[in-house]
Amino acid sequence: GEEALRKAKEENRLMLVSIGYSACHWCHVMERESFEDEKVARIMNDHFVCIKIDREERPDIDQVYMNAVQLMTSHGGWPLNCFTLPDGRPLYGGTYFPKEKWVDTLFALADLWKNDAEKCMQYAQELTQGVKHSELPVADESAPAIAGNILGLSVEQWSLRFDNSEGGPSRAPKFPLPNNYLFLLRQAFFTQSEKIKKHVLLTLDKMMMGGIYDQAGGGFARYSTDMLWKVPHFEKMLYDNAQLISLYAEAFRWTKNEAYKNVVHETAEFAERELSSPSGAFYSALDADSEGEEGKFYVWEREEMEKLLGEDFGLAADYFSLGNLSGGKSGMAYWEDGKYILLRRESDEAFARKRHMEVTALQKKISGIKNVLMAQRAKRIRPGLDDKTLASWNALMLRGLVDAYQMEGEEKFLLRAKKNAEFLLREMLRMEDGKVTGMWHSWKNGRATVNAFLEDYAFVTDAFIALYQAQFEEKWLMLAIALCEYACAHFGHEGSPLFCFTSDEDPALIARKMEISDNVIPASNSAMARNLFYLGHYTGRTEWIARAEQMLALVQKEIVAYGAGYSNWMILQQHFVFPFREIAIVGNAVDKTGAAFRKHYLPNQIFAGSTGNSTLPLTANRFIEGRTLIYVCENNTCGLPVAAAEEALKNIPGYAG
Repeated sequence: GEEALRKAKEENRLMLVSIGYSACHWCHVMERESFEDEKVARIMNDHFVCIKIDREERPDIDQVYMNAVQLMTSHGGWPLNCFTLPDGRPLYGGTYFPKEKWVDTLFALADLWKNDAEKCMQYAQELTQGVKHSELPVADESAPAIAGNILGLSVEQWSLRFDNSEGGPSRAPKFPLPNNYLFLLRQAFFTQSEKIKKHVLLTLDKMMMGGIYDQAGGGFARYSTDMLWKVPHFEKMLYDNAQLISLYAEAFRWTKNEAYKNVVHETAEFAERELSSPSGAFYSALDADSEGEEGKFYVWEREEMEKLLGEDFGLAADYFSLGNLSGGKSGMAYWEDGKYILLRRESDEAFARKRHMEVTALQKKISGIKNVLMAQRAKRIRPGLDDKTLASWNALMLRGLVDAYQMEGEEKFLLRAKKNAEFLLREMLRMEDGKVTGMWHSWKNGRATVNAFLEDYAFVTDAFIALYQAQFEEKWLMLAIALCEYACAHFGHEGSPLFCFTSDEDPALIARKMEISDNVIPASNSAMARNLFYLGHYTGRTEWIARAEQMLALVQKEIVAYGAGYSNWMILQQHFVFPFREIAIVGNAVDKTGAAFRKHYLPNQIFAGSTGNSTLPLTANRFIEGRTLIYVCENNTCGLPVAAAEEALKNIPGYAG
């Protein structure tokens, strides 16, 4: 902010920009060790202008200084501590510093600035240039053309790093990375690859049975510290759980595996129970720690469970891998200090066979056991709640709820999705005379703050497109189009089809960054490219489809080299290389007819629908009084209209019935 910058310049002091987030374990450790120690704090405040940043509220600032620290040290993470010149140019930084090293660093930098400011300015200038020029893709005429074989080459390289025993990558820590497995799931479907399908389903099975999944209360922790998905880093983030709902919902639609549907239900219930606001919003995260101890809220002692469950303890101990009944530290679920992390090693069907039980009887018994455990857990001191609301993360959750609804048409998911969408419309979008004039990024206690970033426009647009397809309420599609138009007007980069992360209306930082590679959350550029592709098909704006293709062309070499970092781009590439269809349903029975498609897995199409006359290109001039007709279109050519979904599906070769 201006106040801090002005203070630093007037007093000629370096700034200390410390970036963290609520659920970050090591951020809290450094906070306790150094920032809350009066002697250390006095040194900090005597020599520096100290600024604390929530990386989730200001991802633009985090991008700049994370990039700087990575250039300096070849690694990054949080807490992120970056010392800068009074004008904000980075000078020195790192992540977690033990207290003694932190004090030494403070004195060393203060002395350097006092005695050799010229050296500081020269280094900061060079580092700033590095930040400005890193990760900027340029057009490359030698880059391969967009083609299906690129996806195959990428997956071939990627598969060398698959863990085909425990799922996920062949290293630790293991992050769920939902977008990776969404792409691979679809790639397995399109190419009929049993090898890829087997790996994806193995990964989904191992994650939902591992300690990374809250076996008692549902929902996923951020990552597993080991190869077995056993010991999580216990914080629970909204964005992970939102995307994992989408992933498991899509996996259910292909496989009809009831266990995947159960994960969707339990994870959505967790989010509603523990991250939901009466306003319709979702909060951001739950800490890993409670009472200063990581995981204390979630883990169990054997004796505690035995006392709680009585005669059911033997079944629970076997089901949740606590080991033999004689006590001790046996069992896969054993962690440390007499504590157990509940996990499973086999499906309900396999477990029931072993116990000579009916699956339904087992599941009823386990449900009762979970209720007892949750009642006991409710008495514990809860982890800290990060109760800010972010537009981008709420949009991911909105999309997850829509995908949950699309599994089997359960109304509760759609109602909750619409409640969240109305919150976003009411509190996060800026409107004048019915037109979108911008968006807010963060909301708390009835107040919206921070001008929205590209990720907000990208994910809210995507969520509104998905919500439109769930019930064909054109309001949501029109808002998606308006948000896309706004992003094109205010986030563009001269000479490139790609988008900047910050709006041209925002105060300038030392660099205006682009977000290109996909991570635990898809890159805002890959999400915008997909939006342009879909909305180009909805509106007939071929220039939007062309821009999406131009954006995709810039990352072709990266896709070949490192598919795991470009999986959302690769989903867009699937739309270009495999048959992509538009399915339009027009007539009074549009909802009923649309619902008939749900029991089929159709990953490469968009749906449009209207109960009457519509100006939307896909549905315009197609209404016939008294009839409901389905049009299947591909490459600007539509087949003859049919009245039943089963007839339309005959025009979609390879669909999963």
